[in-house]
Amino acid sequence: MSVSASVATTPFTDSPATGLVCRNCQATYPLAAQHACWQCFGPLEVDYDAAALARVTRERIEAGPNNLWRYAALLPAGVDPSTRVTLNPGMTPLIRADNLARELGMKTLWVKDDSANPTHSFKDRVVSAALTAASQLGFERFACASTGNLANSVAAHAARAGKPSIVFIPYDLEPGKIITTAVYGGQLVAIEGNYDDVNRLCGELTETDEFEDTAFVNVNVRPYYAEGSKTLGYEVAEQLGWRVPAQVVIPMASGELLTKVDKAFTEMAEIGLVDSAEQRVFGAQSRGCNPIVTALENDTDDIVPVKPTGIAKSLNIGDPAAGPYAIEAVRRSGGWMADVDDDEIRDGIRLLARTTGVFAETAGGVVVATLKKLLAQGRLDPAAETVIYNTGEGLKTLDAVAAGPTHQVKPSLKAAREAGLLG
Repeated sequence: MSVSASVATTPFTDSPATGLVCRNCQATYPLAAQHACWQCFGPLEVDYDAAALARVTRERIEAGPNNLWRYAALLPAGVDPSTRVTLNPGMTPLIRADNLARELGMKTLWVKDDSANPTHSFKDRVVSAALTAASQLGFERFACASTGNLANSVAAHAARAGKPSIVFIPYDLEPGKIITTAVYGGQLVAIEGNYDDVNRLCGELTETDEFEDTAFVNVNVRPYYAEGSKTLGYEVAEQLGWRVPAQVVIPMASGELLTKVDKAFTEMAEIGLVDSAEQRVFGAQSRGCNPIVTALENDTDDIVPVKPTGIAKSLNIGDPAAGPYAIEAVRRSGGWMADVDDDEIRDGIRLLARTTGVFAETAGGVVVATLKKLLAQGRLDPAAETVIYNTGEGLKTLDAVAAGPTHQVKPSLKAAREAGLLG
């Protein structure tokens, strides 16, 4: 963990963050609304005071609130509760999935169910982290480019904070995700293109005078946004009794969630919150948008952009910025990746629901189907403790699965008997 020497102060109250550092060339910058290195154009991430992180104890975390802010001392902003822009997400259920494990021939399997967050996806974590930082940096309007879940969360956070929002989405997003963004009353802009087109436009908007007061959570304040994903790693380790699982399976869109969960486990070992971190990391993509998996299978770090298709729209980022870093984490840990088609995704949604009572959106179906495939390939150890991540609620993607009544009968005992309901 590097520490920036060029920054002596922080714009954030009592923050352990010292600056921004390039993931490629290690150039350092002050804490600001900047996401790319001026020297090599690599992505920036938050750099921390290693001594400050080392002072964080299990007892301090356990004494905190029952949400992601119990880890505030490990995040760039939000140590002072009065500075937070948040719906207080986090501490979502870690469900022991014995029925699913039995069907798949596994010993110990857990589902980290982030559909229990306020807007029903893990995006509440990254938005809370990003907008808390953005507010302290002086931004007055909140925005994003989104495949759906992020749009929900930004609009909801802005409404809670009493700030205006403007959210940009692909025009063909699922109706459920459009409604659950529009209901919060901010501006919702549908772009006639895919997510990569939307994201490119938002990057251009950040350079205009008209948007200089606007924090795009996954563009100009992206380094802070990405750090919120680490809490999915922190929580799992704490919920397992302060230990890291042997294996994790994580859905990939940009690839950032996988890298940050892996980083969280490693950080916890470095500062003594867990005894060791020897996790094997596995990535999951839809076959309709699988550029990271393709690069790994071709033994290259070069991500070739694709035009996304398929039902897993929340994962449809055809040019994934963190793809090379996800590949590096998987290779280093001894894990792997796989992709699955739409039918496998639907089967994964149904299998998870039938065995655990968790109704996942399409990204969760991708994870379950990938878990099944990795087991069949012998890539994943069925005897090792495994955690899979469900990042969103199935009610948002109802069009992906067809389901209905198993019987329709008249309201009489006779009709119920004739239908075979009484044995």
